[in-house]
Amino acid sequence: MPSTADGDVPPTVTPALTVAVPDEAALAPLARRLVAAMPARAVVALEGDLGAGKTTFVKAVAAAMGIDPTEVVSPTFGLIHVHDLPAARDRPTPEVPERLVHADLYRLSAAGDLAEIGWEDATAGLCWVFVEWPSRAPKALPADRLDIAISIDSETARTFQFTPRGAFMLASW
Repeated sequence: MPSTADGDVPPTVTPALTVAVPDEAALAPLARRLVAAMPARAVVALEGDLGAGKTTFVKAVAAAMGIDPTEVVSPTFGLIHVHDLPAARDRPTPEVPERLVHADLYRLSAAGDLAEIGWEDATAGLCWVFVEWPSRAPKALPADRLDIAISIDSETARTFQFTPRGAFMLASW
């Protein structure tokens, strides 16, 4: 492995992955692929314009995890929704998330408001935290995370760009 002039090994850089999604039906296989590759504890920052499909993608991830997707609604007014995984779920590895946390920070007045909405409790332990509008509280997000940017290509088509940050790694992606 190459090293820097001072002998330190540089951090591994994982390039972004871009995926074209022609329609909503194509989200299910993409979500299954992501669920199979995610570590047991992860934070995912979702960026995209209004109507890009951030909540729709979280619904697809929830379904791939065994959570009823009809239970997943935009947390715009509640700010944080916690969805526990079904206890009987067939778990492929011993270390799997216990819940899916879905946060929408669009209406957050200040990053300090996170304490008032239960951010610390909701995001503690083994869970996957999906954050819409992460730019509203960037200091609350760990350096090691997955950023997903969703671009609107047409009425039904979207482009997803997956960018691992810090030491975040996806297994067998």
